[in-house]
Amino acid sequence: MLNQRLQLKLSQKLSPQQIQLMKLIQLPVQELEQRLSREIEENPALETGKENEEDLYEESEDYNDENINDDEINVEDYLSDDDVPDYKLKSNNHSADDEQKNIPFISGISFNEYIKNQLQTFSFNKSDIEIAHFLVGSIDQTGYIRRELLDLVDDLAFTMGIYTDIDSVEKILKTIHLLDPPGVGARNLRECLIIQLRKKNLSTAVNNAIEIIENHFDIFIKKHYQKIILKLNISENDLKDAVKEIEKLNPKPGAAFSESTKINSSIIPDFSIEIIENKLNLTLNSRNAPELHVSNEYKNMLSGYKETVKASKSQKDAVIFIKQKLDAARWFIDAINQRNQTLLLTMRAIMDFQKEYFLSGDESKLKPMILKDIAEKIQMDISTISRVASSKYVDSPYGIKLIKSFFSEGITNDKGIEVSTIEIKKKLKNIIENEDKSKPLTDEQLTKLINKVGYPIARRTVAKYREMIGCPVARLRKKL
Repeated sequence: MLNQRLQLKLSQKLSPQQIQLMKLIQLPVQELEQRLSREIEENPALETGKENEEDLYEESEDYNDENINDDEINVEDYLSDDDVPDYKLKSNNHSADDEQKNIPFISGISFNEYIKNQLQTFSFNKSDIEIAHFLVGSIDQTGYIRRELLDLVDDLAFTMGIYTDIDSVEKILKTIHLLDPPGVGARNLRECLIIQLRKKNLSTAVNNAIEIIENHFDIFIKKHYQKIILKLNISENDLKDAVKEIEKLNPKPGAAFSESTKINSSIIPDFSIEIIENKLNLTLNSRNAPELHVSNEYKNMLSGYKETVKASKSQKDAVIFIKQKLDAARWFIDAINQRNQTLLLTMRAIMDFQKEYFLSGDESKLKPMILKDIAEKIQMDISTISRVASSKYVDSPYGIKLIKSFFSEGITNDKGIEVSTIEIKKKLKNIIENEDKSKPLTDEQLTKLINKVGYPIARRTVAKYREMIGCPVARLRKKL
């Protein structure tokens, strides 16, 4: 029996050019510069800088050649700039005498290499030094060895052919614990803190701190201070001194080294907003809009082909190659132009939507705004708005802001007015900052205070906002 079935399927596919355009839209200024440099390097038909304003090529009669299909290669399309849109992307927010600051790169050795170099001060046999190097290689960027010693012993046997036991590995690991920075090679936070405390000059406060971390660590992290006082039989002042010593320790010993060896980078805003005569003026960073043009040299090559009476096969191949490069150059120029237009259109819509905030700088004036609001306003896809907002910065009169930070959900207050969740988070943060640290407010108490000032939200919502602003629960905010 023949079974026939008709199935309709609706699908949408993006062209390679559209995909590349979306990628260009998503790039911030610094990454765009890298992309431009790579494109110019790969395509010699694309050049930067001002193009010669003189028209080097005059209009002439169509070239006809029996051996070449005019539909395949229309030379006039590449010699004339009449059909080319305005792609000279200029920006007036940049004066001619402005100096472009170069960001220096810091060179240095890696964190693991830094640790390995210190091993040279110890005397190891051949096998032990290989184990030590293996352990150092297992240290992550925070300074910890996260794997169990049994797993490391197995890896040594299978990958390096070194057969050893846990005791031998642990002995070498204790040697690594002597290295700098203090706490490196620890397997957990407790061990990391103990290593650092034992390197301090012994005192009553340090001894109490060691006792707390070694024997009462679980009670300490839960901040049950009264239980610690009873168990150690010490005064509250002694506990305060011990806690101060613990607070001086570094929970991530490798992080300090990693930060010092990172590339020195800074945020370069994509937009600039100025207030001129009580009106908002939006400009695109000039580094977003370099002057691009098609190479005159490549046009000249086609001009030579146009004057050829008979073209050989090698000449045809050369022209096809030139045509491809010119097509790619013109597409890229148009893509950059379209990218900048999309960025300006999107940011202008955001600026108009949040006009009260940009004029005053008061975060309470931020309106609830989601991606859909801007997408509907400028008639673009939500994904496009997301690409613009997620990685772009704007230089406003109130500092450099991530565009994504202007988006927020909204709730209705007790007066029936829709307010942004940003305003609620700011209010919640102020309440927590001004609370009595010896008796921090619980989520239930925070909810009552928030409701009292006109924001009718539930306790679970308060808990969610508290976590979003980086504040722990009341018990963990408690201080002596």
